[in-house]
Amino acid sequence: MLKRVAIADLEVGMFVHKMEGNWFSHPFWKAKFLIDDAERLNTLRSSNLDGVVIDTSKGRDLAAANNIGHQPRKPPVTPSAASQPDRFKSVKARSVIQNDPVSTEAELHTAQAIAARAQKAIHSTFIAARLGKAINVKAVQPVVTDILDSVRRNPHAFSGLMRCKLKNELGYQHALAVSALMVSLARQMKLAQNDVLDAGMAGLLLDIGTNYLPQVPDLPNNDFRNADPKIWQQHVILGFRALQHDDSLPQAVLNACLEHHERIDGGGFPKGLQKDEISTIGQMAAICDTFDFLLTGTARTGALDPAAAVQHLRKMEGAFDADILRLFVESVGLYPVGSFVELRSGKIALVIDEDPGDKDQPIVQAFFDCKTRDRIVPHRIVLAQSANENEIIGTADLSGFDLPDEAQLREMVFLTAHKMTR
Repeated sequence: MLKRVAIADLEVGMFVHKMEGNWFSHPFWKAKFLIDDAERLNTLRSSNLDGVVIDTSKGRDLAAANNIGHQPRKPPVTPSAASQPDRFKSVKARSVIQNDPVSTEAELHTAQAIAARAQKAIHSTFIAARLGKAINVKAVQPVVTDILDSVRRNPHAFSGLMRCKLKNELGYQHALAVSALMVSLARQMKLAQNDVLDAGMAGLLLDIGTNYLPQVPDLPNNDFRNADPKIWQQHVILGFRALQHDDSLPQAVLNACLEHHERIDGGGFPKGLQKDEISTIGQMAAICDTFDFLLTGTARTGALDPAAAVQHLRKMEGAFDADILRLFVESVGLYPVGSFVELRSGKIALVIDEDPGDKDQPIVQAFFDCKTRDRIVPHRIVLAQSANENEIIGTADLSGFDLPDEAQLREMVFLTAHKMTR
């Protein structure tokens, strides 16, 4: 017999037949299971589910439960529109008033609101460029300020969100991600305030030139990196020329847009510049831009795990300035947020946060056991406070396991770990 029960009425021994909520309302991948221990019960009770339908023929009953055939499901209660705060106004006020350090958990919801607002500004700017209109740089300047304020409050929340939450439009996601990476790197390099802002602006505009490229039919993922290199590489010069028309842009931003594909060994484009000929911000942009694109992959190359992307950058001998690259790795960590890692215990986990007290041992969310080849109840592990069995032994290889696509899995684990919705 099927009965609907409230989350608070669940007990160990009940058999879950159905969970009322979307995929991201809970951390469970199996649709039907027995609540066989207190940990699983507590995980259910702390979820965002509206309710649960239990099967009393397979588990414990609850006399107070209502028969699903006779008790209609009550719609979730939501505040009236008048009582809901203007999310973006509150974000703006916070960016002006509150810049004290906060936890990743606390900053993520603000970062999500900033990203949504920023995407609209970038979308308008890119569309204007495609229509041949002048680029309105002033429209995206508040985006950089918001990102800088977010990074000040927490250095990993915004970048972690960009890395873990699926996006519909690669170009906008890349612009926001690189801007945040540039801001974090500039702060790690202890650059002056104006230079940090220039770095963030450069990150947003690095690939503005892709909007001026000729249309390519059937382009995979609408990603110009999948086009003929002779076409794609034109975006650097095209973007630089377009940005030159805006007298308000600092020369440093122009330099970064022109030089972000140059390499210190002379192997880059468009001019084949070498180390001393490339500006500092241009060298910074080359690292940040490459790192983020390694995470997405192309039709010719697969996407890399964030930790694998860090190692890939370090192996690109002669491409990047060693000191700037070292500071970049310090800013994102050897195992950046969003990395799948394997623990000595055999568990697979996702890095969900940095531990301020020990940056070499991040905070992870374990969700799979390689020994049993089965999913486990997701749980948070603070590695610096844990036993040696939870030591990271390397980047996890997810192939061969019955798991969702890596990008979907990363988003699901990250959002449920921080109790966020899509």
